Amino acid sequence: MEQKNEVIYTVSQLNNEVKFILEDTFPFVWVEGEISNFAAPHSGHFYFSLKDSSAQVRCAMFRSNHRHLNFSPKDGLHVLAKARVSLYENRGEYQLIVEALEERGEGKLRRAFEVLKKKLDTAGLFSAAHKKSIPSHPNQIGVITSPTGAAIRDILTVLKRRYPCVPVIIYPTLVQGNTAAPTIAAAIETANRRNECDVLILARGGGSLEDLWPFNEEIVAHAIFNSHLPMISGIGHEVDFTIADFVADVRAPTPSAAAEIAAPDAAEISQKLNRQESRLVRLIQNKLLSVKQHLDWSQKHLLQQHPKRKLLEKVQQLDFYELTLTKLQQQYLNKLCVRTQEYATTLLFLSPTQKITSTQNQTQLLNQQLKNLISIQLDHSKNSMTTLAAKLNTLSPLATLQRGYTIASDKNQHILRDANEVNIGDKIHLQLAKGKLDCVVEKLEKKLSS
Repeated sequence: MEQKNEVIYTVSQLNNEVKFILEDTFPFVWVEGEISNFAAPHSGHFYFSLKDSSAQVRCAMFRSNHRHLNFSPKDGLHVLAKARVSLYENRGEYQLIVEALEERGEGKLRRAFEVLKKKLDTAGLFSAAHKKSIPSHPNQIGVITSPTGAAIRDILTVLKRRYPCVPVIIYPTLVQGNTAAPTIAAAIETANRRNECDVLILARGGGSLEDLWPFNEEIVAHAIFNSHLPMISGIGHEVDFTIADFVADVRAPTPSAAAEIAAPDAAEISQKLNRQESRLVRLIQNKLLSVKQHLDWSQKHLLQQHPKRKLLEKVQQLDFYELTLTKLQQQYLNKLCVRTQEYATTLLFLSPTQKITSTQNQTQLLNQQLKNLISIQLDHSKNSMTTLAAKLNTLSPLATLQRGYTIASDKNQHILRDANEVNIGDKIHLQLAKGKLDCVVEKLEKKLSS
């Protein structure tokens, strides 16, 4: 086979060329995906894959880049990674060298939500002992919400239909944005200071977790807890839970339901607010990403030939060997565990426990048989005693008395068998089957002895 004027590469040369092409062609990129196969060996570097519904890519994040992360990466976490496209030459696999990592979407807010929830729960803000009862017939109802939102319209509609005689005072406030939380807390404090309502409704229409975030702020939670007026929260929809819901005296799934709880009747109304702020935030984020990518591309050439990169690659290779060695050690330990189990099974088979158990069972059987023989002997003795008792009863003088005979005795308790043993006027005693008779002899009919 002739190979005229054709370049022949070794595998190492080919991988090196491909690596250079990848790194030269692609600037820094931003990649969004879900973490899987996460590993953190003793070197302190992170190795994982980023995946979506149809593909995945290997990633490496060295210790110097992840030491400032404010969260712990783990499998299943949705993240946004800033990375360089490169090739791991030893295995010929292309990978991303991650320079920065941040949580994506609602994950960060969810984590902050759980941290604050635990803190306030420990402080006692959610305790049932601090919950105030809602008056059944309020003289005046206060509503803390946006004066232009759909929530206030729903509440007024429900209150007008359910309890049209009750006055309503609106305490206007922002319900979305960075400055909303202080204004909500101020409105609660104003309502308590004026003390003109019997119950307060804190309400806002539905939205994303970010839209509802002002109601997850600590300043709002403390304002609700310090309110001497009972408060009903009606924030978002039935599936939406905020910190304000846990602190409030009663949580309603919707603003309309909050009005139903405050008024003396019952009905259901629910509406949603538009999510324009989320769209604006996404547009700003996309613009910032574009600017960052341009800046990262400008810095790429300065980092390409840095000797630190070669050192990091060698460290990555050592980490790979370490992971392989750990895997082999685990396999060897598994074999030892299987062999130990086999020895344990053999020892159990040779153990005297089974013989002892068999002897115990035989002893119990003999004991039961002895009990049965004793029981039979007792039954036989009882039957004999019954027969003898019946014979004894037949010969008993009491049986004779039962047939109508009597036993006569004189005053000395001497049994009389002959009329010659008494005289007229003597007192005698007659023993009957039931009771005794004291008699006086008035007449004698003596019979000569034969």
